[in-house]
Amino acid sequence: MRKIIHVDMDCFYAAVEMRDNPRYRNMPIAVGGDPRKRGVVATANYLARQYGIHSAMSMTQAVKLCPNLKIIPGRHTVYKEVSKQIHQIFKRYTQAIEALSLDEAYLDVTDCKRCYGSATLIAQDIRQTIFNELELTASAGVAPLKFLAKIASDMNKPNGQYVITPDEVDSFIDKLSLKKIPGVGKVTEKKLAQLGLFTCNDVVNYDVTKLINQFGKFGRVLYERCQGIDDREVCSDRQRKSVGVERTLTDDIHSWEECLLQFDPLFDEIEKRLSKVRADLSIARQGVKFKFDDFQLTTQEHVWSKLDKADLIEQAHKVWLERRNGRGVRLIGFHVTLIDPQVEKQLIFPF
Repeated sequence: MRKIIHVDMDCFYAAVEMRDNPRYRNMPIAVGGDPRKRGVVATANYLARQYGIHSAMSMTQAVKLCPNLKIIPGRHTVYKEVSKQIHQIFKRYTQAIEALSLDEAYLDVTDCKRCYGSATLIAQDIRQTIFNELELTASAGVAPLKFLAKIASDMNKPNGQYVITPDEVDSFIDKLSLKKIPGVGKVTEKKLAQLGLFTCNDVVNYDVTKLINQFGKFGRVLYERCQGIDDREVCSDRQRKSVGVERTLTDDIHSWEECLLQFDPLFDEIEKRLSKVRADLSIARQGVKFKFDDFQLTTQEHVWSKLDKADLIEQAHKVWLERRNGRGVRLIGFHVTLIDPQVEKQLIFPF
C-alpha cells in the first residue's frame, strides 16, 4: 500500500507577499492584474476571501466586494525561487516528487524512513520545516491514492492536514460528494445532478456504460475513482508538456459575437496557469479547441513562440468559418505546448 502526501501551500503568492511585507498581514490583499486592464485575481489572502474574493475572479469585481482591497501586481520570479526552496525541503524526505504547479505537489513517501516511516508524521514534519525555514504555511493530505490525497489536503485548510488511512478509504469515498472529485467542475456537477448523481455511492450504483456515453473518457475515470481505483504513480520525472484551459458553456452558442465573449476569461486563465510553470520552459506551439453540439472535437494549432491572444482568436475564427458547418459550440479551449530549450539542444547530436 502506497503512502502519498499532497502538499498545497496556503494562498501562496499572497503568503509570500505578507511574509516579505509585514504591513500587508492585517489588510485584505489580492495578487493579480490591474482592474483597469481587465486583470484577474491570481490569489487572495484569507482576509480578502472573507469578502467573497477568490482566484480567477475579475479584479474589478473583487474591488467592488472589498473597496479597500490592496492589489499587488505579483513577483513571479520571487515565487518561482521560493517554490524551488520548498522542493529542496521535499527532497530531504523523498525523490518521488510530482510538481503540479509552483505551490502544490505529490510526494510518495512509501519508502521514507524518517519519522518512523509514518506518512502522517512526515507530512507534519514537512509542514513544520517549511514554516520554520521559509515562514510560510502549507496544508497536506495523506492517503494511499493520489486523488484522495489531493482531496484531503483541502479538508483542514489553512495550515492543517487530513489523513485517510487504508481502512478508511471505502467509508470516506462512499459518502464523498462528487464535486470534490478532481475534474468535476460546476458544469459537470450540474449534469451529474440531472442524472440523480450526487455522491460516489450514487455513481457506483449507476450504469457505467451510460456514464461513459454521457461524459466520454472522464465517465470511466469518474467511475473508477468512485470505486476507490487510482493506479497513477507519483511521477518524479514529470515534465509539464502543455498548458491548457477550456470552458464548457452553459448553453450552446451559435454566433461569432457570442464566441468572442469567451476569449478574455480563457486567455486570463491560461496566462495565470503559465505563470506557475517552470521558468526555463518555452512555448513552442499554441492553438484552440472546439467541441460542437454533436460532441465532435476539433483542434487547430501551429508553431508559435509566445502566448498571443490575437493569434488564438485568428485560429478560432478559422475553425468557426471552416469546420462548424452550422453546429452550435458547447466547449472552447486554448492550449500551448511547452519545450525545455536545454533538452532540445541536447537532442541535436553531432554527426
